[in-house]
Parts: sequence; structure tokens; C-alpha cells
Amino acid sequence: MSFSLKDLERRARRQSAERRFRAYGIIALGVAAAMLLTLFFTIFTTGISAFWRYETAIEFTLDAKTLKIDPTASYSEDEYRSAVRKAPYSKVIKNAVYGLFPDVKKRKQKIRLAKMVSYGAESLLRDTLMSGDAKVGDKIKLWVPLSDDLDTFLKGNIDASLPEKKRRVKDIEMSWLETLESEGSIRQVFDWGFFVRADSREPEIAGLGGAIKGSFYLLLVTFMLSVPIGVMAAIYLEEFARKNKFTDFIEININNLAAVPSIIFGLLGLAMFLNFLGFPRSAPLVGGMVLSLMTLPTVIIASRNAIAAVPPTLREAAIGLGASPMQTVLHHVLPVAMPGIITGTILGLARALGETAPLIMIGMVAFIASVPDSIVDPSTALPVQIYLWVDSPERAFVAKSNAAIMVMLAFLLVMNGTAAYLRYRAENR
Repeated sequence: MSFSLKDLERRARRQSAERRFRAYGIIALGVAAAMLLTLFFTIFTTGISAFWRYETAIEFTLDAKTLKIDPTASYSEDEYRSAVRKAPYSKVIKNAVYGLFPDVKKRKQKIRLAKMVSYGAESLLRDTLMSGDAKVGDKIKLWVPLSDDLDTFLKGNIDASLPEKKRRVKDIEMSWLETLESEGSIRQVFDWGFFVRADSREPEIAGLGGAIKGSFYLLLVTFMLSVPIGVMAAIYLEEFARKNKFTDFIEININNLAAVPSIIFGLLGLAMFLNFLGFPRSAPLVGGMVLSLMTLPTVIIASRNAIAAVPPTLREAAIGLGASPMQTVLHHVLPVAMPGIITGTILGLARALGETAPLIMIGMVAFIASVPDSIVDPSTALPVQIYLWVDSPERAFVAKSNAAIMVMLAFLLVMNGTAAYLRYRAENR
């Protein structure tokens, strides 16, 4: 077989075009990977510092007169706990901090000195008295968190070389920190409380506990509602429903609902669940119901595709051996389709975990200073908490928001890993 010169030229052009196409693909993958790595690197380097905090050791005098608690009085247990809760701990903290630097006399400097310690020191003193680890009249030494500005400065996020007017931490505060460091009164510790504390206006004591628990309740309600209903709807439409105009209408609407913007579901939840039915506002119960409506089309479509992929010979064999249609579906079709159903379910829940707009519409964007104990308690969620912290003017919340993103990514990795494990087990069985 002989080739003309034109054939050889066309072949060379095709090969050249293929090489260019492969090069473009490799470049596109490299750019995407570089952008993804840059994103993860930025989030990690900015947010890792939020998992640590700086504390200083201070000796507090639990003076009865300052706390307005009479140690000689015969309080009942409830009266004593009430007095401990209402005690003015700010005065105790100011006296203790002033004692660290008795030479400070100017009013402005004393104000800055009093603000060195976080407001979290008050709750720490209160908890110490409530637990019985100390009593009124004792002198105790505690490690208390520093303020957000000093904590940010010690983490290296404030440039000490800038002029004093452009820094939130002044020269006098830097000298106080140097004195405390030379005395060994400052330490850096891993902030385990970040994962259990609720939100706070003060970034150094703000935590993700409320958002983590709220997200757990949200996903629990979403799973309990969307998965059973979605799988049963998929089984009915794929195995039992007759093909007619009505089922075609349902299928078209399910596909359309999967593309509806999430904020529309939030408006639906606001109108129906809150305004009409009167469910509690900002509760994971309502949030889970709204997210269930949003994830239901995804679960139905994925489940139907998984069921449709089961070979028809399996159904025929089961029916030929005397199984009823319901037994065929439950004992043979559904187990084979389970890997695909699990994948669709996890995809729907992962989408629900990252949604913010519908939760904002039902009031879960409110500032919640307590950890929820049930699905009807006011709560927030991880994406909403990130939104609140990013919107805050305090610089320390930048690291907190990136740390919250890292926690949410860890949630997604755990969910995807669980889905892969369950899929693997289901395929083997």
C-alpha cells in the first residue's frame, strides 16, 4: 500500500493535533491542581493557628467583699450557686492583672492592662467556684486566655515593625508580654475547647461546638426523612408504577426539582414550616426538613438509576422461583442496587452539609451562644458559622473561619470515606 504526500501531511497534522490536545489537557489538569493546592494551602496556613491559643498565669484573690459573697452566711445550695453565678468577677480579674504591673498608674494604660485578659477568664473563675475546686477567700493561680489582639500578635499575625498608630497592639502591651514571657507566665496550648464551646463575640473563646452539634442534628433529620422516602419513591416509580402521563409528570418534576436553587427551598420552609405550621425558629428540626426537601430529588434519581442498572435476569430468576414482586425487590434487587443508593445518599447529604442559603431563610444565621441539646433547640450549622465569622470585623475571626472550613472538610472526608466503605461491603456481599 502506498501513501501520497498529501496523506502523509494529513497524518502528520492529525498527530500534531493529538499531541497539542494532550498537552492542553495536561496543562488544564496542572492549572486545576495548582489552584486547588493553593486554596488548601491558604486555608491550612491561615486556619491552623486557630487550634492553638496563648494563656497567661495569674494569681486571683477570691475576696468575699469583692465577690459580694458572705462566707459566714448559711446559704442553701441553690442560693450559693445563684450568688456565685451573679458575682462580679471582672473586679477580681482587674485587681489580679493590676497586681502584675503595680507601676502602671495612668488611666489609659490601666484600661489596656485590664483588657490583656480574655472575658473567658470570668467563666473560668465561675466554673472553678461552682465545681468546688476553690472557695471564697482562697488565692488561686489559673492559666487564663489572653485577649484576641495579644493572641493574634503572639501568633505572628500582627507586624511588630509597623508604626504604633497602625498596630492594634501598642508598644506598652508588647513590653508587658515580654515581661510575662521572661517570667514563664505565658504558654501556648492546643485549644480543645474550640470543638466543644459555643459561639462568642470574643474570638479567643469562640468555639464550633454549637455548629458541629447543630450540623449533626441537621444531617440526622435530613437522613431520617429523605433516605427512606426517597428510596421508597424510587422503588415504586421504577418497579411498580405504570408508565402513563401521571408518572411521566412526576418524573419530570423530580428532575426539575433537582435543579431548583436552594434558596427557594428556604423560602418554602419559611412559609410552610415557620409561618404556617409554627415550628420553632432556628431549630435543626426545621433545617433538616428543608434540607430533606432539597436532597430528596437527588436521592430519588440516584436510587432509580441504581435500581434500573440491576440486570432483568435477576428479577426473572427470583419470580421464576416463586418470589412475589415485593420479595423480589426487597431480597434481590435492593441489595444489588445498594452501592449506588449509598453513593446517591452521601452525595445528597454532602450537598446538604454545605448549604447556607436555606438555613439563613429559616433563622439559623442568628447568634447562638449555647450548644443545642435537641433538634428543637436554637442552633446554627458549620457553613452558617463560617459565614458569620467571615463577616465579622475582628481579625482573629479570619483564622477561626478557616479552621471551621478545615473541620467541615474533615466532615466531608469522613462521610465520603464511610460511603466508600459501605459501598465496598455492599458490593462484596
